[in-house]
Amino acid sequence: MGRNGYKDLMVWQKARDLAVCVYRVTNQAGLKKDYSLCDQISRAAVNIASNIAQGDERDTDKETIRFFFIAK
Repeated sequence: MGRNGYKDLMVWQKARDLAVCVYRVTNQAGLKKDYSLCDQISRAAVNIASNIAQGDERDTDKETIRFFFIAK
């Protein structure tokens, strides 16, 4: 992996952008009222990028693949 590791991965960049987009949408007045739904959607979106990052930091290919599969 390059100097920035997972940050160089297009899939991680798209996952990060998705999380930002989800936060913007769930922060709108209409959705904001349903806190539990917004919380669940936001956490799910953040977990995609987080699992990709964690997978990249693992010591073995098997562990890396496991985290990438979770992100999927």
